[in-house]
Amino acid sequence: MQSDTDLKRLHRINKRKAEFGDFLFVVPAITILIIFCYYPLCNLFRISFTDWNLIASNYKYVGMKNYVWLFNGSGGPQLLSALKVTFTYTLWQLFIAIIIGMLLAALFNKMTRGYAIMRSMVLMPNYIAISTAAVVFIWILNGDYGILNYALSFVGLAKVDWLNSTSTALSCVIVLTAWGGVGYDMIIYISAMQGISKDYYEAASLDGANAFNQFRYITVPLLSPTTLFLLVTEFIASMKVFQSIDVMTGGGPYSSTNVMVYWIYKLGFVDFRVDRAAAVSCIFFLILMAMTILTMRVSNKSVNYDS
Repeated sequence: MQSDTDLKRLHRINKRKAEFGDFLFVVPAITILIIFCYYPLCNLFRISFTDWNLIASNYKYVGMKNYVWLFNGSGGPQLLSALKVTFTYTLWQLFIAIIIGMLLAALFNKMTRGYAIMRSMVLMPNYIAISTAAVVFIWILNGDYGILNYALSFVGLAKVDWLNSTSTALSCVIVLTAWGGVGYDMIIYISAMQGISKDYYEAASLDGANAFNQFRYITVPLLSPTTLFLLVTEFIASMKVFQSIDVMTGGGPYSSTNVMVYWIYKLGFVDFRVDRAAAVSCIFFLILMAMTILTMRVSNKSVNYDS
């Protein structure tokens, strides 16, 4: 018979074999991440220390020159302007998508055929390509022959050049992206609401709580994990907005819609300054990482997992 020492040794060997086998299954995914994610990221940092213009065939290392341009040169005001526009867009996008998505989820949280059809209608814009929707919105918002101005003329209001005015251009982009994304938030919230125990609502009803108080004190707190998930994922997605800006406004008028990603695109592929685009991308990456960590830490303190 084997001794206890031999059995423990055999158990450790089998455990290590199992762990090594599990590791082998992970290796392909790690390899893909290294090749297509981490290597380009490291290369981006390297390029930010060069003087690389796409028109020229060569480049040289110039140290912190691009970062000096970004923080102490002409790039500083552009950085602040792009960050301001990006954060303004992101905050409004998050507010509209999450609040309206939660309210629509509460309204359509009934598993009947009629409500299923209405949920499908709200979710449908999520499957439309943002570039296609942007073209339709350009036609609707056209200052001369757009259908929106045509409708306003019936109530005696003057025409508005929606996409060529600094006061309305960004709002139009926000409306487009919120229209396309609110259905996704609604479906996520409905899925979470279906997981909340009915016992909470029955107990609240016995205590005399009306529908509004049940939604405020039961539904909203128990949806906090879902809200945290949507906050983090949609914050990152909103900060990286590009397609709607590119199609609808091109960063204008007067840089009023020039968000960070579109500015990086113009630096790299319009001005051909890949070095400066890389430097801005690195700073933007660090801002996104810091904001995500901050959002996670602050939100986790108020997240309720009791459901």
